[in-house]
Formats: sequence, structure tokens, C-alpha cells
Amino acid sequence: MDLAGPGRDDQVGGKSPYPEEFGKDAVALYRAAAGKRTYAAVAADLGITAESLRTWVRKDENQAVSGRRDAGGEVDEPARLRAENARLLKAEKEWRLEREILPRAAAHFAREVK
Repeated sequence: MDLAGPGRDDQVGGKSPYPEEFGKDAVALYRAAAGKRTYAAVAADLGITAESLRTWVRKDENQAVSGRRDAGGEVDEPARLRAENARLLKAEKEWRLEREILPRAAAHFAREVK
């Protein structure tokens, strides 16, 4: 399948039209919101699509998780552990929020059923 054929957007599968530094700044801005703003809200402020921002955030997360590699191709253990710790802390935060919200939601629906 030829993705670069007639009628296809030149950006599909190509290099981003934005400088790499802009992408890093966009990711930093999204993370600074600490979950209080959506991809769409941050992206709208920057004049980009939410999907572009989401892609940059995922790429940054994947790079952090994979860790840095030394000259021998081995993963830098402290970098890998820091990334794993960050992932676990984020998951714990989400679980705590769920534990906080779910009982209230259940109570709300229980009242509506009566």
C-alpha cells in the first residue's frame, strides 16, 4: 500500500511540521496542568491538534520508560527504575481517585434506582 500516493496528505507518516523543541514545550505545558486540562484544551491554546499533543506525550512517556542506553546497548538501570517509579506513582494516583469517586457514584445511582 502506497501511503504517499496521490490524494494523500504529505504529513502522513512524514516528519512533523513542528520543531522538536516546540513538541517538548507542548508536552511540558500539558504535564504542568497535572490532569486539570485536557489534551484538547492545551492543544487549542497552542494552535495544534489534540492528537499531535497526545502523540508527543506518548512518545515522551515511551522514551522515559525504555530508559537510556549506554554504549553497549544496555538500559541505564537508574533511568529505567525512575521511569517505572513514575509510572507506578501515576497509577496509584489514578486508583486513589477511583476509590474516592466510585462510592459517590454508586450512592448517586442507588438513590436514582429507589
